[in-house]
Amino acid sequence: MWITISLVVFYLLAPALLIYLTKISNFLNRLGAVVLAYLLGLIVGNIGILPVGGAEFKSLLGARSFIPKNEFLEYVAVSKVTENDGLVNQIATVQDMLFTIIIPLAIPLLLFTLDLKKWLKLAKGALLSMVLAMFSLMIVVFSGFYFFAESIEESNKVAGMLVGVYTGGTPNLAAIGSALQVSPNIFILTHTYDLIVGAVALLFLMTIAQRVFHLFLPRFQVVYKAENKLQLADETADIENFAPLFKRKGLPDLLKAIGVSIIISAIGGGLSLLVAKPNDTIVAILSITTLGLLASLIKPVNKLQNSFQFGMYLIIAFSLVVSSMANLGNMFQIEFLQLFLYIFYVVFGSIAIHVGLARIFKVDADTTIISITALTYSPPFVPAVAGALKNKDVIISGLTIGILGYAFGTYLGIFVGTLLK
Repeated sequence: MWITISLVVFYLLAPALLIYLTKISNFLNRLGAVVLAYLLGLIVGNIGILPVGGAEFKSLLGARSFIPKNEFLEYVAVSKVTENDGLVNQIATVQDMLFTIIIPLAIPLLLFTLDLKKWLKLAKGALLSMVLAMFSLMIVVFSGFYFFAESIEESNKVAGMLVGVYTGGTPNLAAIGSALQVSPNIFILTHTYDLIVGAVALLFLMTIAQRVFHLFLPRFQVVYKAENKLQLADETADIENFAPLFKRKGLPDLLKAIGVSIIISAIGGGLSLLVAKPNDTIVAILSITTLGLLASLIKPVNKLQNSFQFGMYLIIAFSLVVSSMANLGNMFQIEFLQLFLYIFYVVFGSIAIHVGLARIFKVDADTTIISITALTYSPPFVPAVAGALKNKDVIISGLTIGILGYAFGTYLGIFVGTLLK
């Protein structure tokens, strides 16, 4: 029992430490709490802190993450497993439990503060750029699947996750990975290569992209009126502000948000019982996403403070859990070069096609760059890139596109992953 309690405490409290570290170190702040969680999880899972099961246990485990308690006791009775295997199985059970619970709770929390009506009015022009970005992404994901699928394990699920991560970042990646039941190794490897390729692409977007795109695209013109500002710049600043989570003042709203999220998760779980496996998980995730969006239209729910921040806190915890489940030794036995090439092709191929389409539809360079940023890296990166562009006006477009990507990217990613099965 103490192992279970210790693990739960570690997984749920470690994100607070990581957030604190990003506040006191500029270098760690650039990496971000999610990346730090992945690194910490990989370290914890691969330096010998956690026990490793024997060959017989691994054989009995098969493709499962853990062996159910009753079945495990049967193996104990015939001496097929050891005491150490029991410890391994207990840890895996806790990890699987958290893996299963966190995402359904996080999704509604991330959606509650979304104001669909307002954002649709504020940035109608940006919606064209978002459509072009998603169309470009779909072209390269499907064509890349044709080129690389045979060499990549769980390739249809990887395709679905790439659609998710490039329409909303880590939250969508996590939701789709959970819905499609992606193995931890494939999940971590996909996200690791995404971080590597994405870092290069982000550097390009923040440095020379504007000058390069001006060769093909028109320059940005100030088209937003003062009434359209509505302090959205302040909203973007709050996206990664976790400080209110640790203050008593915001506790009542936070508890209400968690309560509503639990109810939505329970309804989604109940609906999933109506369908057969493995489609039950997909039904649960889609139901929870839909109910979260509907709840955002209810004013008392929409105005609950800190729900988005706590949702992101849970995403950090999820990143820690899933990375600690990954075995680095096994990861690099996979034919990983093809997966890396697939991700590289998707990132830079989609940018190239997007720029071509933007030229046809006469979308300006800055809006194109901020659209790519918002979908590929999520809203927290929008102000930074807008600053690099020396154009704060595109924050409105970026925030709009990024939040809508959070909302609808899950649907699209699950659809693609299921379609390519």
